[in-house]
Amino acid sequence: YVAEIATEHEKIRDARSGKWEGRALLGIDEVRSKRFDPGWEAYTPPVPAESGVHVLNDVPIATLAEFIDWAYFFVAWDIRGSWPAMLDDPETGEEVRKLYDDAQAMLARLIEEKRVAARGVCGLFPAVTAANDVIRIYGDERRHQPIAELPTLRQQQEKREVKHYLSLCDYIAPESSGLADHIGAFAVSAGAGIQEMVDEFEAVDDDYSSILVKILADRLAEAFAEYLHMLVRRRYWGYAPDETLDLDAMLRIEYRGIRPAPGYPPCPDHRDKEVIWKLLQPDESCGIGLTESRMMTPGASVSGFYYSHPQSAYFGVGKIGRDQVADYAGRMGCSVAEAEKWILRTSSSLSRQIRTSSGSYRTPAPFFTCSNT
Repeated sequence: YVAEIATEHEKIRDARSGKWEGRALLGIDEVRSKRFDPGWEAYTPPVPAESGVHVLNDVPIATLAEFIDWAYFFVAWDIRGSWPAMLDDPETGEEVRKLYDDAQAMLARLIEEKRVAARGVCGLFPAVTAANDVIRIYGDERRHQPIAELPTLRQQQEKREVKHYLSLCDYIAPESSGLADHIGAFAVSAGAGIQEMVDEFEAVDDDYSSILVKILADRLAEAFAEYLHMLVRRRYWGYAPDETLDLDAMLRIEYRGIRPAPGYPPCPDHRDKEVIWKLLQPDESCGIGLTESRMMTPGASVSGFYYSHPQSAYFGVGKIGRDQVADYAGRMGCSVAEAEKWILRTSSSLSRQIRTSSGSYRTPAPFFTCSNT
């Protein structure tokens, strides 16, 4: 079994690395000179309609259930396919329907019993991109003293398709532009009360219900992230007040803006969550904490940042060089060894990075939410 897994991983590595084979790593100074410029001279950043921190406690489970991505619910059971067409699959449709019916019954129970609480917090803050790919975040519009700094990583592997090398800070107005831009942050959870239910199921050896309720909690947390992002776009930030996208369009990311999460390829360092916790204090307002390895508790929790620029898009940092690792360590105020440890650390095989023999660092394709599963 171990040999089979090793072989499978090798095939995945080969498939992912083939596109970039033979491409050099450019120096950090060079790629910074080739940063993405969306045209700041012709752009006016949207001003938040409701700036500051907003706490949403006890959001109805019934509300979040409308935002569940059922395709990923079935992925958790190792069943893949297009939703809802998978319900009518001639080979697996019967089992898919049975599992879906069981999930709906459990959801109805969660809604009726009100034992599970969904809690979240988001905030919108003045921000600017300073030198060396650092986003400075301020507590108010006076912008006298930053309350947090967010160092970002930049693509370094040579490109043939485009001439720019991306970093998340490219989506926040640079200091030289004089523009008053903003950044958002959020943390949500649908895990309060889940462990008690899990314990009850396991006490009577009902492993199926235990697994079912845990997977549903994860899906509800992701649904909460989708729901809250919609509220931010339409109300709190308010740059898309007339947006009328349905859930399918949201899942296809047809809206303006992105919500990248620490631990995934655009920002692979889980320590970025410390910035979120400093800005929002979700441990105090929502009972969402961080472990030593910067995992979120309860388990069914999601956190990340909001960017509003209409040209913002998800990407992977990809391979980075030792020069950027050393530079990043200086910006983070830690040793190079410590920076290496956190850049390579992962909570999910989806966000795994591999140090190559040449000393560069490789990340896979982009993903845009980060829960603990």
